[in-house]
Amino acid sequence: AAFRAIETPTNVSSVSFVDADGNHKTLADWQGKTVLFNLWATWCPPCREEMPYFEELQVKYGGGDFEVVPVSIDLGDAVKPKSFYAETGLKALPFFHDNTMNAFQDLKRKAIALGMPTTLIIDQNSCALGVLNGPAQWASDDAVRLIKAAIGES
Repeated sequence: AAFRAIETPTNVSSVSFVDADGNHKTLADWQGKTVLFNLWATWCPPCREEMPYFEELQVKYGGGDFEVVPVSIDLGDAVKPKSFYAETGLKALPFFHDNTMNAFQDLKRKAIALGMPTTLIIDQNSCALGVLNGPAQWASDDAVRLIKAAIGES
């Protein structure tokens, strides 16, 4: 896939969104963990196709040193993205929402996000190390190797 390393790791700790209960979150909340951060929307077919792969990664590797953090940027309330979770049986994948699209705009201003979906690997210090603008099979062998390298596993 077209995963691109970010030449100078970029601090993204202030990127904000809310959890399923409406509690404010920032990427700083995951400091100390490696994060696979994904911006997605229900209106984006490639985004929808990726979600089962993120679910699989969260089941296999989530917790401890690694988390998948998917953030829906659907405008309005969270009904549509939450319905998508229910329809597709996403249970292990945490739910986050940014109905303002500020998370996407923040990353766009940093020349990281170019389109949808956008997925970043973020280190334990909340710095973006690499990005993929576009879809990928995130549970594939290549993707898992990339994630394990970011976590520091072999």
